[in-house]
Amino acid sequence: MKPTALERAILAAGSAKALAKTLGVTPMTVSHWKVRGVPAERAVMIERATGVSRQDLRPDLYCSAA
Repeated sequence: MKPTALERAILAAGSAKALAKTLGVTPMTVSHWKVRGVPAERAVMIERATGVSRQDLRPDLYCSAA
């Protein structure tokens, strides 16, 4: 199975704990995002921290430039 955008962001950060620390949230919060999805207000922050695009994280909100 192909990893989700959030899973790719976690890998880029090194771990869920590392991503959480970078974003100033708890590791449990990142775990919740795996189930509930990334909140709109966090997509850009995750993109800046990991390089995983906001379009991949929230395709419902950000159109790809095609």
